[in-house]
Amino acid sequence: MGSELIYRGSETQPSSDSYSPKPVKPWASVTRTIHYLLREQRLLFVFVGIAIATLIFTVFPTSRAPYVAPHSRFTTLIPDSITYFPIETQQKFSSAHRLGFGSANPTSKIPLGLKRKGLRIVVTGGAGFVGSHLVDRLIARGDSVIVVDNFFTGRKQNVMHHFGNPNFELIRHDVVEPLLLEVDQIYHLACPASPVHYKFNPVKTIISFILLQNLITGLAKRVGARFLLTSTSEVYGDPLQHPQKETYWGNVNPIGVRSCYDEGKRTAETLTMDYHRGAGVEVRIARIFNTYGPRMCIDDGRVVSNFVAQAIRKEPLTVYGDGKQTRSFQYVSDLVEGLMRLMEGEHTGPFNLGNPGEFTMLELAEVVQETIDPNAKIEFRPNTEDDPHKRKPDISRAKELLGWEPKVSLRKGLPLMVSDFRQRIFGDHKEGSNTNNASSS
Repeated sequence: MGSELIYRGSETQPSSDSYSPKPVKPWASVTRTIHYLLREQRLLFVFVGIAIATLIFTVFPTSRAPYVAPHSRFTTLIPDSITYFPIETQQKFSSAHRLGFGSANPTSKIPLGLKRKGLRIVVTGGAGFVGSHLVDRLIARGDSVIVVDNFFTGRKQNVMHHFGNPNFELIRHDVVEPLLLEVDQIYHLACPASPVHYKFNPVKTIISFILLQNLITGLAKRVGARFLLTSTSEVYGDPLQHPQKETYWGNVNPIGVRSCYDEGKRTAETLTMDYHRGAGVEVRIARIFNTYGPRMCIDDGRVVSNFVAQAIRKEPLTVYGDGKQTRSFQYVSDLVEGLMRLMEGEHTGPFNLGNPGEFTMLELAEVVQETIDPNAKIEFRPNTEDDPHKRKPDISRAKELLGWEPKVSLRKGLPLMVSDFRQRIFGDHKEGSNTNNASSS
């Protein structure tokens, strides 16, 4: 019998039940994590690790000591940092301006226990006498410093001890040309300050002040940096007011042999204030009085360096005129302290920065004789043109608003300068000392 195929398409196959996963238990992820930690004493190892880390951070703090420049032989009188003000001075500054916490103008103080972040600072003329001492202070407190100098009066030897420090840069550049950098603060000290140097090319001297706008617009205005201009007591000329206050407008000869410097600095103050009022540039103005100390140019024509170099070389001390002209002499560390307080403070200025102790030229010669050679002779010469008869700062404004006044007396600071001059004149400190001892005996 033949097989018969029967198609039963209409009949349905029994269907199996559809797959359904087990319902998710609540808190499964939490219990799974707890079981993982409890197995093999993992939780114990976590607590042990926390204890070890706490011990390490307690015994070995993370803050590093500030960079101390080698060969800094003349910084014994310089305080460690501008940030360590007396309590009464700190209370005068309501905001810690530009302390480097990610904002150009932070308005809050640094929280207790938090390390101050260094700033990026340009110092024009930073290889010069005052500029190099300022660079030492800024580097010591942890800032990154860019020195811009054309070496007309500056010396590379003044900053060589910072070579190799990653926080230090040196650029050979004339500030009359545009300069593009990203910085927080600008200390402008680039200028020949002695008569010998600024009279060498008086036209370029005054043009350098007029072209100050390149520095202000190229840096301060563009990046919002704070700009400090180092002006001079020469803006008072041959003063009719004594002592000189910042409100005194001066008595300057606009066509004299010194006017390239005197009127140039007055022009620089004008430009600085015009950019402050017209463009909103943050500025500070310091009027610096006679300053002395290590690293001064030996033959720059200024009275302190002249007397010291002449006494060391056994030459007569040259006094111009009758020697009754008066000056006020501040040690370089005092000036640097004042500049940094002015920059960090909230007052535009101008501020007189000088030592109100007043000496005649003959009195200064006597102090140099006492310090170096009692047998040094004094030689009188005709006075120079437009030489001021009196010069003494009124620093009451700096005392009140900056909490600053000079600390180093002439008799205390002069020996430090003499030590530096001996080494540079004789090339060997011991040789200079022996020469001086022989002459004294």
